[in-house]
Amino acid sequence: MVRPPLPRLRIDGAPPIGRGRQFARTTADSVADVLHPLVALSRGLRVLAAAGRRTWVELPGERRGPTLFLAAACAFVVYLLPYGPLASAVGLIGAAGWAGRRRAPASPGPGADGTERLRTIYESLVPYFSAAEDPSPLYGHGGDWSGAFESYAFDENGRLTRLRLRYPAYFTDGEAESRARIEQLLYAKSGRGREYLFTWDEEANRLTLAVLPPLSTTIGAQRFVTAPGETVLGFTDNSSVQRTLPVLEGDGAEEGESGTRDVPPVVWRTGPRSTEPHLLALGQPGSGTTTLLRSIALQALPHGDVLVVDGSGTGEYASLSGRTGVLAVECGLAGTLATLEWAGHETERRLIAANRARQLGHPPPDDILRPLWILLDRPSVLSHLGAADGRPDPQELLAVPLRHGRAANVRVVVADQLDAAEGLSQAVRTHTRARVVLGPATSEQVTAVLGAPPHTTPPPEVPPGRGYARLGTGPVHRLQVPATPDPYDEATSEAQRQAVLQLLPEPETAAELTATAPTDD
Repeated sequence: MVRPPLPRLRIDGAPPIGRGRQFARTTADSVADVLHPLVALSRGLRVLAAAGRRTWVELPGERRGPTLFLAAACAFVVYLLPYGPLASAVGLIGAAGWAGRRRAPASPGPGADGTERLRTIYESLVPYFSAAEDPSPLYGHGGDWSGAFESYAFDENGRLTRLRLRYPAYFTDGEAESRARIEQLLYAKSGRGREYLFTWDEEANRLTLAVLPPLSTTIGAQRFVTAPGETVLGFTDNSSVQRTLPVLEGDGAEEGESGTRDVPPVVWRTGPRSTEPHLLALGQPGSGTTTLLRSIALQALPHGDVLVVDGSGTGEYASLSGRTGVLAVECGLAGTLATLEWAGHETERRLIAANRARQLGHPPPDDILRPLWILLDRPSVLSHLGAADGRPDPQELLAVPLRHGRAANVRVVVADQLDAAEGLSQAVRTHTRARVVLGPATSEQVTAVLGAPPHTTPPPEVPPGRGYARLGTGPVHRLQVPATPDPYDEATSEAQRQAVLQLLPEPETAAELTATAPTDD
């Protein structure tokens, strides 16, 4: 006998168990919404209590009694005030609600690769940031790096871009050697091939490492928005200076093919009140010292007279010859000696004229107010030629312009190679307080020239015009000189050639013809 199959039960809706879970979840959410203010207040009270307990524990023993007496006195005064207890209760509830508010979720961790990199950096710092007699060391082998590293950031490739770390107070952060060891270690462990900036906060015992973007090399020669007496040496980082200049960027900047953006400049201020009226630029061959002098000459010509001495004799300044405002472009030893001797007499004449006008109460003559720029490129070569020929050293003739140039409105700019720095005269090294180092150079070389070490690691690539600058006793800035090539060089692009030629004044003969030509009235 075959039994018929049992009929299947048809159940409409969710099963009883599912309905029970959904009801319980809904009830819990409703209760959480209703009790959320109480939960926030309780959380805030716990935060305030923990903060008060931590403050009380950190308070020295001799200050606990006066602090407790002051708190009791304040509580008694609040009690005597009208509505004082009610106002204090409302304030406490508000503070607890603010402290117990729901905060944004914490950012995710650095990931497996980032964690391993941070752990490696932490372990490598242990020998430098730990001491055997420290009862609670911040750094220790196998320790927790999260307590030492306050913040960090990684790029899309997982490489470290920013790190802020704590170090113990007994670390000798005031010694340059100790700081250099830490910087070199972090540079090696964070990845070479990039430029890092190290910021030491000695008061708070904090060190910040940040990756710097490369400086732009597409800013060419152009008219910069500056005041008289200001010369743009180049451009640097946004964090180094608080001033920006609008510049046209790109090969076709002069034709308007590229956009305008604000870039922080390194501005050298000259004049009677300047503390660094003269400049010295040193670099390797092809580093851009000649480009810097050419850029300074183009900025000086609208407001002053320029005298150029080309010690290398390569014709890099041929485009300035015969231009209005260019007094001379000398390459030979005889012409250089005669020109610099005239510059010394001109400086003395300006001093005498200014002194006489000051005694008589008259304003200085106009020819004294117009600056005189003396630009010397590779004077060591001319000094060697003078010694071989038994003639005076051209650098000795710079003593008067260097010593009295600020009062006479005379500015001296000297450029030479790093390996010839020892051949510079004592007057040049003493009176050139504005310094520039271009091209590849070690930290020791930069420190020897600028008088202070750079706070950044060497760049992986050093384009022409790239280096460091320091004005007087100020900070050391990264520097990128604006591209100002020789317009007569065949390797110069057409856009850069036209940009430089447009900045050059008219030839002197053409200016004279224009001045003497009759006018139609």
